[in-house]
Amino acid sequence: MTQTPTDTLGATGDKDGDEAADREAVERERAEIREFIKSLSGDDIKSGGWFTKLMGQAMNSYTQKVDWQYFQDRYQGVPADAVVDQRIKMAARYAALEGGLSAGAYSAAVVATIGSLGGASPATFPAAVATMMVDVAFITRLQLRLAYDIAVLYRVPVDLSDPDDMWKLIRVAFTIKGGETVREGVVKAVPAMVRPLVKRFYSGSVLTAAKGLPVVGKHLLQRNIIKIGIPAVGVPLAVLVNRYTTLVAGRHAQAVFRNEARVIELAESLSERSRHPRLLLWVAWLVVTADAKISDDEALLMRHLVRLVRERHQVADERLARVVDIDPAEVWRLVEAEPGDVSDVVDAAERVAAVDGAANAREKAVLSELRERCRRA
Repeated sequence: MTQTPTDTLGATGDKDGDEAADREAVERERAEIREFIKSLSGDDIKSGGWFTKLMGQAMNSYTQKVDWQYFQDRYQGVPADAVVDQRIKMAARYAALEGGLSAGAYSAAVVATIGSLGGASPATFPAAVATMMVDVAFITRLQLRLAYDIAVLYRVPVDLSDPDDMWKLIRVAFTIKGGETVREGVVKAVPAMVRPLVKRFYSGSVLTAAKGLPVVGKHLLQRNIIKIGIPAVGVPLAVLVNRYTTLVAGRHAQAVFRNEARVIELAESLSERSRHPRLLLWVAWLVVTADAKISDDEALLMRHLVRLVRERHQVADERLARVVDIDPAEVWRLVEAEPGDVSDVVDAAERVAAVDGAANAREKAVLSELRERCRRA
């Protein structure tokens, strides 16, 4: 398999400043991407079909090779946070280098050309359009693989044959809390004199040609139109935008997958320590639903807790699975029926309440009632 920018981190030893090696790797990657672009038609670009094709090209063989053991062989004993930090920085350097190489071929005329490509064959693409697509595909593949690497490093399972996991990876790799955050961040990164131009080209009529693209393709094209639409700014802006968006995407992926790893770690700890696994599930669900709201972290915790209790304790409570509105009285009956010390359930409930932040008033009320009943039991 051809090495990718994120894949070459192990080969380069994570050393900063080796620009010649970085440039060589980027050129090699661009050559591979150019071959991919040659297979696209004008309709692929207009419809956003290029993104679907790139997903297969970018991830199929990559995910077969890159797993947790792959990173262990290269970074044995190094904490995940340290490896993730280095891979994000390396990816940002590669993105910046690629932006500089692509920027010279951009012109404002490319935007209008995208809208008129129609069924054009690859041979009829203007050179600037082909360059733009190399840039878009390069950064897209780079960020997809970076997000996947980060998930693997934090040991968060991602199965791209599962549509839910696939879309989660796409959202994490490219969702930077909305276009406004991306635009304002780019504005801060460029010289003051061109900031009004960035705002105009990011949100104005120049985006009309992109409106027919699917959501993902539209987002990726919009991000690059900043660089296309302001040719006077040239290479510096392309370098800054590529570097910035890759850094933000990497940090976003780190925040998401690190948090998911934290929740999985909590579920593993609760399951491992529990002496009353069935009761643990009922009490955990009572705490989660105490305020009639279920946060993403709470839902994630319950999903993994149910799975781990089933795998480790062979407990699968179908009655709990059928519950719509949990009855606290039913949970208290289960507590009172449990023989022996149930303090482990109280400890677990307190940790469940804190999974998404400090316990609120309703969660505290449930915890107080649980402590009192467990004390009497």
